[in-house]
Amino acid sequence: MLGQLKKRIKKYFSWKIGSALALLLILAFFVIKWVSEPTEGDSKDSKKSTEPQIAVVAEAATQGDFPVYLNALGTITALRTVTVKSRVDGELIHVAFKEGSLVTAGDLLAEIDPRAFQVQLMQAEGQLRRDQALLKNAQLDLVRYKTLLEQDSIAAQQTHTQQAVVEQHQGTVEIDRGLVADAKLQLSYAKITAPITGRLGLRLVDQGNMVKASDTNGLAVITQISPIAAIFTLPEDNLPAVMQRFKSGETLSVEAYDRGGNNKIAKGQLLAVDNQIDTTTGTVKLKAQFTNEDNVLFSNQFVNIKIKMDTLNSVTIIPTSAIQRGTIGSFVYVVKDDHTVKLQTVSLGPIEGEKTAVLKGLNANELVVVDGADKLRDKVKVKLITHGSTSSGGTPTLTDKPLNNNSSNKKK
Repeated sequence: MLGQLKKRIKKYFSWKIGSALALLLILAFFVIKWVSEPTEGDSKDSKKSTEPQIAVVAEAATQGDFPVYLNALGTITALRTVTVKSRVDGELIHVAFKEGSLVTAGDLLAEIDPRAFQVQLMQAEGQLRRDQALLKNAQLDLVRYKTLLEQDSIAAQQTHTQQAVVEQHQGTVEIDRGLVADAKLQLSYAKITAPITGRLGLRLVDQGNMVKASDTNGLAVITQISPIAAIFTLPEDNLPAVMQRFKSGETLSVEAYDRGGNNKIAKGQLLAVDNQIDTTTGTVKLKAQFTNEDNVLFSNQFVNIKIKMDTLNSVTIIPTSAIQRGTIGSFVYVVKDDHTVKLQTVSLGPIEGEKTAVLKGLNANELVVVDGADKLRDKVKVKLITHGSTSSGGTPTLTDKPLNNNSSNKKK
């Protein structure tokens, strides 16, 4: 009996110890698992810390006056273009101009052999002297006839006949004077002068050639370059605003830019507006005039035209590259103090080149992303590329420093 009791006691205690050990093992397993697993907040922080940062370029929005322009494409057109031609036939014996040079009205350009016209002038002058002598003789006879008529020595009919002879010689003398004037005019045409002030083109006829008044090409072409005009077109929707200011007598400033639209070439003013709209294009032609004192504009030159219509005062201005567009409309990414970006919708004003006016939704001095926005989304962490600074490898340098403009605002 005693032996069985000992066996039962031993068996009971061994079962208790085994159960306790199993329970301890289970508890230890759950404790280790609980300690090893991070909390939900720690998980989010860890995820944030491991999330890659996107490198972007940002620029601060500025505030200032923003000019409003109407843009158009135009062609420079000379106010006057003249093809210099000979008015008489003859041999071209002298060319006095240099190709491409500037000439003033009245300058000698070329000379035609004048000898034939000098001979014609001599003949006309000789004929005039002969007829003047005949007229003088007839006038003296008329004086004598009138004296004799008073003395009743001749018939009145003879005196009247002599009066007619005098008038006939007077007509002949007037014709001779016209022939002399014509001969002098033809002789003056032997010297070809510039009819207008402008720039000469290339020479079309060489010295020694025979030229005629009927030649179509002429000797050269003169183009007036100062002042000069530009012909351009605007959509008919812009016509009311332009006409309102044009009719009021206000001077509309017009600026001409090069083909790329980057460099301003000249500044002038609107001169005229066409009287009809082109129905095929829905545009209207306008003409502007430029003084062109520095001779930078050439006839038929292509230019970009800008008409200044208004000026927006004290508006927020950002680079055009910062503007993004989507289903929500126009928006920008604003870089915050903690180097995260915020998607900010904006109301845009006029655009001029690389600058855009913001009417609503953005303040001056806020940093907007101008490069790298294609990979961004709201509240994403970013690294700013410092303008003008590069590492030794030549790659842009990234910075995690606090934003200067926001930090200074906080200190204030």
